[in-house]
Amino acid sequence: MARPSVKPRQVRDLLVKQFVATLQPADVLPSERNLAELFGVSRVTVRAALKLLEDEGVLRSAPGVGTFVAAPHVSTAPVLRSFSEEIRERGWTPGSKLMESHVDSADFVVAHDLSIEPGSRFYEITRLRLADDVPLSIERVRLPERYFPGLLEHDLEGSLYSLLAREYGVRISRHERRINAMNIDAQTAELFGVPDRAAGLYVVQSGYDQHGRKVEHGRSLYRGDRYDFSTVAYAPPESPAAHTPPETS
Repeated sequence: MARPSVKPRQVRDLLVKQFVATLQPADVLPSERNLAELFGVSRVTVRAALKLLEDEGVLRSAPGVGTFVAAPHVSTAPVLRSFSEEIRERGWTPGSKLMESHVDSADFVVAHDLSIEPGSRFYEITRLRLADDVPLSIERVRLPERYFPGLLEHDLEGSLYSLLAREYGVRISRHERRINAMNIDAQTAELFGVPDRAAGLYVVQSGYDQHGRKVEHGRSLYRGDRYDFSTVAYAPPESPAAHTPPETS
């Protein structure tokens, strides 16, 4: 792939410094003509610089509207990190708003999900997860009470995984996730600030600690326009027979 010329790169850096760093998501940049006059370059150079920032996901363009600052978008790689770690890694400030928390007794469904006995007590914690105060997901997580006595007495608006590690010596070391596409219902859409039936990602997740115990079962709904997941798949190893040359008589 041919490298872009230096001048578009220079204009790209000026755009970041003078506009991207100061504008809010959805704020529209000046026109190509005005930017060309401001930086003393051609419109072709400005267009190339804007394209660089679009490719990086920093800007977006809409016909008839213009070019504007893109909202934060989180892509989750196949490396186990907490939500807070993922957000900080991208330079944003993570946040949580506690919506509900309580203790209950497990019915057969919850007992199965958490691998505990029916009737055992568990916590259910519902939080709105934020990036730079922008809602990204609603998370409902359940945890067995026996592993985390007094959990609800702690501050639950920070990183839950950090809290579990710090206060209980429990580190989440493995996730099992199932991800489905769905349309966001009207109530959640209002909370997210998106249109009714906008695209969403419904994630069912189980977390296991360093001892192999299932310590978490969660169900989360993510905004489809701000969040995505990536996976890595490996081919199974070939059997030795596959490399054995055929016998000759």
